[in-house]
Amino acid sequence: MPVASTGPQTASPPDPSALLRSRGYLLLLVMSALIGVPVSAAAFGFLALIGELQPLIYTDLPKSLGFDGTPSWWPLPLLAVGGLLTGLAVTYLPGPGGHEPSAGFKAAGPPMPIELPGIFFAALATLSFAAVLGPEAPLLALGGGLAAGAVRMVKRDPPEQLVDVLGAAGSFAAVSSLLGSPLLGAFLLMEASGLGGPMMAVVLVPGLLAAGIGALVFVGLGSWTGLGTYSLALHDVPEATRPTVAEFGWALVVGVSAALVGVGIRWLAVRLKTHVAKRRVPATVIMGLVVAGLAIGYAEGTGKAATDVLYSGQTAMDPLLRHSAAYSLGALSLLVLCKGLAYCVSLSSFRGGPIFPAMFVGAAGGILFSHLPGLSLVAGFAMGVGAMSAAMLGLPLVSVLLATLLIGAQGLTVMPLVIVAVVVSYVATAKLTPPAPAPGQASGTGPGPGPGEEPRPRRQ
Repeated sequence: MPVASTGPQTASPPDPSALLRSRGYLLLLVMSALIGVPVSAAAFGFLALIGELQPLIYTDLPKSLGFDGTPSWWPLPLLAVGGLLTGLAVTYLPGPGGHEPSAGFKAAGPPMPIELPGIFFAALATLSFAAVLGPEAPLLALGGGLAAGAVRMVKRDPPEQLVDVLGAAGSFAAVSSLLGSPLLGAFLLMEASGLGGPMMAVVLVPGLLAAGIGALVFVGLGSWTGLGTYSLALHDVPEATRPTVAEFGWALVVGVSAALVGVGIRWLAVRLKTHVAKRRVPATVIMGLVVAGLAIGYAEGTGKAATDVLYSGQTAMDPLLRHSAAYSLGALSLLVLCKGLAYCVSLSSFRGGPIFPAMFVGAAGGILFSHLPGLSLVAGFAMGVGAMSAAMLGLPLVSVLLATLLIGAQGLTVMPLVIVAVVVSYVATAKLTPPAPAPGQASGTGPGPGPGEEPRPRRQ
């Protein structure tokens, strides 16, 4: 009687060392470096365009119409127009208009070329007209889509793995300087995608190379044009003191508070999104008016600028920290409330990234806590940034790096506090978030999109 076969032999996994030494891998690195140059230049151009449109719309336009300055009601018509343009782009251009921000930060494959105009115009309308979202998600999608499209143009029917790796390299290059360091962008994509194991370095190195090239392009273009590098940075950070026992107690409070706020923002954003999706264009206009109303209410109630609530908060964190003494407990409380609600509303309807608004809300909350006994300003600021980032992104390592690298040399001093706050926020957020339904549970017909997600068209 013949012995029963045990089935086909399991293929041995590829040897990472052999791949690194191969000629094909060297070619991949060259392609990654070449892709990094035009993609990072395109990303710089996108950020420069937004940087020019924002003051043109909110400062120069009212002056040209005869106003002495920007009227307090000015955000209302502007955000209504921004909502209209975003809704039209999401509804009528191919694709969903980019990443659905209410679903949280999720790494995905590069979009198809036909989707890029929708991503570009939806993000341009969102960011230029001051909705409360950041540029990082559109940049990742645009960078990945441009890189993948270039590969398909050069090579007919390329392997899907090659398209994904070079698409990821394009995403690395697009955000190479945005977060303050090419390394931070690499960690962001690595942790969001769950990249790990022995093949991590093989996949990561092309992206790191593209990010390094992209950072050099950003610096060169910023110097040549005089526009700067659009990099997240703080100036004149106060000196941090050594952590105390009381501050470790505050780390627990900040972590739990960030988790409660983050879960609340996401819960409400997902529920608003279901209503927005039914009537996309008029609903996005209404959401824009809500954001404007929150900014106007904050400005009238505190005497501070409405721009504290508008925009992503990327450039507002530096003046917030430097002038924190000018903000009372009441003003900071109203800022956290209005910015958090504007963030929530923007997540439900506009298109952009969730990172910078989360950092700003956390920074304002941390400064608020620092007005209370036992917590220093820099420690509260850093813990708030890290804890809120962990609550909204679900990426603890990136959240620690965002908070500590942001404050430069003072980051090492407060890092133990930030780690505690981030871990507490991450675990508390997981405890407070309802479990996602099992695949096919919602419809009974098969796997579907997760909470707040829109289905992506299949690749052709």
